Amino acid sequence: MVDILPEDTPLWQSMETAALEVLSSYGYEEVRLPIIESTDLFARSIGEVTDIVEKEMYTFADRNDDSMTLRPEGTAGCVRAVVQHNLAVTPQRLWYMGPMFRYERPQKGRQRQFHQLGVEAFGVSSPDQDAELIALCRQFWRRLGVDDALQLEINTIGSAADRACYRDALVGYLSQHVDQLDEDSQRRLDSNPLRILDSKNSDTQQILDNAPVLQDYIDDDTRAEFEQLLAYLNALGIEYVVNPRLVRGLDYYNKTVFEWTTEHLGAQSTVCGGGRYDTLVETFGGKSTPAAGFAVGLERLTLLMQALDITVSPAADLYVITANEAAFRHSLPRLDGLRRRFPELDIVQHLGGGSFKSQFKRADKSGAAWALVYGEAEVAAEQVTLKPLRADAEQKTIADTELEVFLEEVLNDAQSA
Repeated sequence: MVDILPEDTPLWQSMETAALEVLSSYGYEEVRLPIIESTDLFARSIGEVTDIVEKEMYTFADRNDDSMTLRPEGTAGCVRAVVQHNLAVTPQRLWYMGPMFRYERPQKGRQRQFHQLGVEAFGVSSPDQDAELIALCRQFWRRLGVDDALQLEINTIGSAADRACYRDALVGYLSQHVDQLDEDSQRRLDSNPLRILDSKNSDTQQILDNAPVLQDYIDDDTRAEFEQLLAYLNALGIEYVVNPRLVRGLDYYNKTVFEWTTEHLGAQSTVCGGGRYDTLVETFGGKSTPAAGFAVGLERLTLLMQALDITVSPAADLYVITANEAAFRHSLPRLDGLRRRFPELDIVQHLGGGSFKSQFKRADKSGAAWALVYGEAEVAAEQVTLKPLRADAEQKTIADTELEVFLEEVLNDAQSA
């Protein structure tokens, strides 16, 4: 669990702002969910024999001796809220953002407290919904400048009945090679054999080369829906790879599953994952409601942006320098008025006094474009000196009353550029 320090928060804020703008443009609305939920919520949705439930959840008994868990993912809580508040009476588009918790071995791109952007859509069973979610992802990647660094992998895992038939065939095949499987795969053979398809062990992957293929057990309707989804992606110009071994690690998925992966982050290559979960609302006591969604790992997305040298400067717009206590007092109501008039400007006022030289050092370090200087002469004449710190412009002294006009011109020039 790590701190996100001021040098990194501008990148996070730019990412969060881009997410809000893209999601709003598609008609998705924010829902804010509890960090702690009943343990049973996750055991029922994620699956009791998944690694998350068996080994990774932060679970404790509260004062009523009820079992509670820090949320390891967001979909279960979102579906619980949809059922509890009867939100799925019409098609519903929702999103949320915040910390999740899993007790994993910390490494780059994998932390015990991590952050996700979750997007969930309820009420539409057809593949146009899946296509919209994937297109939304791409718009988000484009906004952040990481589009070329991400690859879409996609698959269909069919219905529960399809997977039950395939499970029997897969277990029958792998049971003949159980001694050659890695330790995790041997454990999963009885509890969750489809997860063996995700194994990163090279010996296990070689055994899987000759295993039954899930696509051979998919019914015709599901296969036709998947082909329609791929046609939509082709129409959108979204490149993809059909990965027949992609199953995702959560039990609630059915039909479409997908991941956005990158080659820039080493082993932690998955930045975003999702799919369809048409039975989960009913599992929680709601009416049968089709649903689909995805989650973005925000730590991995920021690592990807940094790997691509995408930076966001926390620079101020104006840095205010004052000669003495009287000049500082003189500047206060004027700056208060500027902040009210120009809420889009970042105005940093120097505090703690000091010489002009030391204040200008601070101004330069702030990254501000302009220094606003209130010296004794400026205060006496009700003027302000404007010194460019970055721009190719001349220093000038103007009346206080002209400052708003000057700042309007600066903003207009910035917008035109």
